[in-house]
Amino acid sequence: MAFQLTDDFLENVEQLIEKKDGLALRELLAEWHFADIAEMLEELTSEDATYIIKLLESDITSEALIELDDDSREKILSRLSPSEIAAELGEMDTDDAADVVAELDEDVQKEVIGAINDKELAADIVELLKYDEDTAGALMAKELVQVKETWTVAGCVREMRRQAKNVTRVHSIYVTDKQGRLKGRLSLKDLLTAGEKAHISDVYIPKVDYVTVHTENEEVARIMQKYDLEAIPVVNEQGILMGRITIDDIVDFIKDEAEKDYQMAAGISQDVEADDSIWQLTRARLPWLVLGLFGGLGAVFIMEGFDTALAKYEILFFYTPLIAAMAGNVGVQSSAIIVQGLANDNVKGSLFNRFMKEIGLSLINGVALGALIIGVNEIIDKPTQVSLAIAASLLIVIIIAAIIGTFVPIILDKRGIDPAIATGPFITTSNDIFGILIFFYISKLILGF
Repeated sequence: MAFQLTDDFLENVEQLIEKKDGLALRELLAEWHFADIAEMLEELTSEDATYIIKLLESDITSEALIELDDDSREKILSRLSPSEIAAELGEMDTDDAADVVAELDEDVQKEVIGAINDKELAADIVELLKYDEDTAGALMAKELVQVKETWTVAGCVREMRRQAKNVTRVHSIYVTDKQGRLKGRLSLKDLLTAGEKAHISDVYIPKVDYVTVHTENEEVARIMQKYDLEAIPVVNEQGILMGRITIDDIVDFIKDEAEKDYQMAAGISQDVEADDSIWQLTRARLPWLVLGLFGGLGAVFIMEGFDTALAKYEILFFYTPLIAAMAGNVGVQSSAIIVQGLANDNVKGSLFNRFMKEIGLSLINGVALGALIIGVNEIIDKPTQVSLAIAASLLIVIIIAAIIGTFVPIILDKRGIDPAIATGPFITTSNDIFGILIFFYISKLILGF
């Protein structure tokens, strides 16, 4: 039966919570998936959600906590004691546990880690917290199945059974030497068909894709996407196997990055959500709005400099929004394609060839749109000389806007700045200003004012 979060269902849950009828709540939620429970928790007050977390078994609530958005999880964790948080962490994979601990205040972190009964888990969490947030070390989980190349097949199977108890999903079996250095991977088929006395060194596959603990998350995502991997091992500088990253972790990372890039492209400088406070939303939006304001003022000052021309050819005033809009649209189109290409590692080849390609494309688009403008103006009986000035300006504006939209993201990327910033108000505002400036200068040359 598919889960449906209805108002009646929520009302029933809230009434049971108010009555403190834990038995009925357990029966009601017994068949629901942890993701469905997380969806429900986000609709409840933090007090009611905390009641549910304390009521249900940790093997369910720990998974539900991971599914929650950061704000909801933070509110619930603030109502739990360090020992209660530690109990939830005990049911999580190390990467998820480390992410949850990282959200806590430093003093609470120490209390929670000290309350974890599994000292190996506590040590793993502490280790993962040491890595930079945007690296494979922080993204990896310590749970994996690891065998030694010197083992026999029979001994390997026994050890795999023991290790697999702590691994939720066995994507791959990794082979290491005595020092723990990654040597390759083991095919389950080869393991099952080999003789019991055969050594792993005779049957494992030496070729294995891997990343280091310092590899950036974007590079990890690119490698896993390129080679269609469900999991990838992570090694340190000495090649010692440290953990693994699974496809679900990468999907979450890609989703977060896509949301961040979308907001940045829309002119929002911080990661915010619709339910955030007015102050948080203002801080995220206002900087780009200020940029847009100054860009608009720049356009005003440019137009003031051509006030005599506007007095003589006032028709130019009415075409100004068209020129600015086309400049912004072309710039955003070009930058969006480049940003997407950079994200997928598809922007290759010489910059000169790309420059010439953009010039050619812009010429075709500019000539077509300019001819359309001339044709429309002839129909509505506008002066031919004015039409030529507008068409020529539009052609030059499109070429300049395409070049800016193409090369600004590339330059930002080479300087280590997120190129997604180029697809938002930055490109639109700059191209608006350039577009209006070019429009009036070209018109001045043609019309002679």
